[in-house]
Amino acid sequence: MSRSFTPPDAAIRLTGLRKTYAASGEAPAKEALKGVDLVVPRGSIFGLLGPNGAGKSTLINILAGLVNKTAGRVEIWGFDQDVNPRQSRAAIGVMPQELVIDPFLTPRASLEVQAGLYAVPKHDRWTDEILELVGLSDQANSYSRHLSGGMKRRLLLAKALVHRPRILVLDEPTAGVDIALRDMLWTNVRKLNAQGMTVILTTHYLQEAEEMCDEIAIINHGAKIVQEPTGHLLARAGSKTLLIDPGPWTGALPPLPPGVETQRRDGRIALTWPMGGIEAHQVIDALRQGGVPMIDVATEEPDLEDVFLTLTRA
Repeated sequence: MSRSFTPPDAAIRLTGLRKTYAASGEAPAKEALKGVDLVVPRGSIFGLLGPNGAGKSTLINILAGLVNKTAGRVEIWGFDQDVNPRQSRAAIGVMPQELVIDPFLTPRASLEVQAGLYAVPKHDRWTDEILELVGLSDQANSYSRHLSGGMKRRLLLAKALVHRPRILVLDEPTAGVDIALRDMLWTNVRKLNAQGMTVILTTHYLQEAEEMCDEIAIINHGAKIVQEPTGHLLARAGSKTLLIDPGPWTGALPPLPPGVETQRRDGRIALTWPMGGIEAHQVIDALRQGGVPMIDVATEEPDLEDVFLTLTRA
C-alpha cells in the first residue's frame, strides 16, 4: 500500500546556498551566492528581487538544475535536490528570461516535445488547455519562428507548465512586453496560484512586485538582505503623508497625535508621520474635532522602490 504524500509548508527551502564560479582566463573567481538561506511559503506568489549581478539568475538556474551549486542544501517541494534530483526537478517549471525556442517547431509540437522530455504520458497531457490558457490556440500549428516576441514569451510560459509543476518560476517575464501581454500573464498567474501553484517572480518592475507578491526577498552581492511579507517591507519606507485641502481656511491646526509633522504645500496641508503606531483616521479625527474643513483628502504611500533603493544602496 502506497503512503500518501503530505505537501510541505515550504515550496522551496535553501540552506547555506553557495556558488563560486572558477577563474577563467584573466577573470578572477567569483562568488555569486554567499550562503543564502531562503524559504518560499507553499501557495504564495513570492518575489525575488535584486539589482543586476545580485545572484538572482544563478539561484534560479540552480533550482532548475542548470547550474551546480558549490555548497548548501536545496529542497524543492520537500525533495532534496541531491538525494531526489528527478522528483525535485519535476516539481518545478521555469519560464526563462531568454527567448529559447525551436524556430522549426509549432507551439503544439514544442509542448509535445517538452512533455516527452518530462515523461508525461500522452493521456495525461493537456496541450490544448495550455495553448488556450496562454492565448496561442490560433497559432498552435504555425512555425514558432513566425511568432511575435510577445507570443514567443507566451510559448515559454506554456512550456513551463506541460508537466503540471507545483512551483512556477518566472524570470523577468514581462521585460519588454506590451501591456496586453502583461495583463494576460498576470491574470493567468493569479488563476494558477488560486489553484494551488506556488509562483516565484523576479522582476525589475517594482510596482509589479508590489501588486503581485505576498512576500518578497531582496538579494544583493550574492547575499540575502531581507525577506518579509510585502506589507511589512513597505513599512520600512519610513513615513506616510496625508494631504488635506482646507479651501480658504487659514486657522491654526489643533493638537495632533505625537510624531505628526505639518507643512503647507500650495494651499494644502501635508501631515507626515512614521509608519506604524499612528493610523490615518486618528489624524483625520483630530482635524475634524479641531474644526478644520476638509474639501479633499489624499494620501502619499511609500512604495517598494523606496525600500529597494535603501536596502541595495551599499
